Amino acid sequence: MSVTAAQGFRAIGLAAGIKASGKPDVALIVNDGPTDHAAAVFTSNRFPAAPVLWSRQAVSDGSARAVIVNSGGANACTGAQGFQDAHAMAEATSHRLTEAGTEIGAGDVLVCSTGLIGELLPMDKVHAGIDECVAALTYDGGESAALAIMTTDSVPKLAVRQGEGYVIGGMAKGAGMLAPGLATMLVFITTDADIPAHELDQALRQATSVSFDRIDSDGCMSTNDTVIALANGASGSSPDTGAFTEVLTDVCIDLARQLIADAEGASKDIAITVHAAHSEADGLEAARAIARSNLLKCAIHGEDPNWGRVLSALGTTSAVFESDEVDVAINGVTVCRGGGVGDSRDDVDMSERDVLIDVYLKAGESTVTIWTNDLTSDYVYENSAYST
Repeated sequence: MSVTAAQGFRAIGLAAGIKASGKPDVALIVNDGPTDHAAAVFTSNRFPAAPVLWSRQAVSDGSARAVIVNSGGANACTGAQGFQDAHAMAEATSHRLTEAGTEIGAGDVLVCSTGLIGELLPMDKVHAGIDECVAALTYDGGESAALAIMTTDSVPKLAVRQGEGYVIGGMAKGAGMLAPGLATMLVFITTDADIPAHELDQALRQATSVSFDRIDSDGCMSTNDTVIALANGASGSSPDTGAFTEVLTDVCIDLARQLIADAEGASKDIAITVHAAHSEADGLEAARAIARSNLLKCAIHGEDPNWGRVLSALGTTSAVFESDEVDVAINGVTVCRGGGVGDSRDDVDMSERDVLIDVYLKAGESTVTIWTNDLTSDYVYENSAYST
């Protein structure tokens, strides 16, 4: 049930005609309380979409009662009119919910949009969709909401975990423009745990740093990236922050891996782990450089364990290592040993979807993993035909 798995949350997703395909394109999540704690992290792109600007401001007090989302249009790079439209979405959601018996101010409504950049939203259809969503809200509407936030996704992304007396549920969308800084997707997480807003914010940032910040499909950062967490205390359980963060992190990693698995055109899921780095920052720089090598990603698509492309990408970084000490293993076979020829690449089995690349820098004690995918002709097609 995703975002409605926890007690006290209603949701719905439906088609309002924003997408020419007629597929679902408006989703609404409502927190029925008793508390309305919220936290969020947003894109660091210097062209933040209008909904990001609105939601960043709205959640700054640590509270939110609802999230309204549209797909089929990003409302990004749309100027003053775009911000007015994002504000109007919050106002309309607030008005309709209050009319329906759930009193809520516009400042407690977060707004998200996803789709093509540089086009104004068809607000008549958005408003009609909001009206329909409020009328159709249900305690088992999580899956329909997950369908409505999809763009080039082929499947919805859902995750639920049971904590000690509470539940955390989440949904996500994203299949392209998947690179960190922070999330490069839309993610919505709900919990009936009783957790203060500042602890929820702390937990979300920690969970994000080792999940959504460590997937890198194509090195492209979106203008609309948002991860939102809502907590209502309906379970009556007040978990230890550390224990809660562990469960939340598990949910976030699950969703992040689902995003990579559905990356546009991908046929291989690649985990790049840098071992024995001098520092976490070094490990991240090294792993990310390797993950962003188009040459390597093409080789993996062709099931070629070309470890030379790993080294060439690693060599562009400022990470601490000695070039004659680095080992590289692909799917468990040490194809590069001491910066030179290792075991035969013919021993590497790459027939399965999962590919594991382990790089040993022998420069320290930090270990970092970045998840990415191969580069295929289908990715090129998706992104050349996307706006047509």
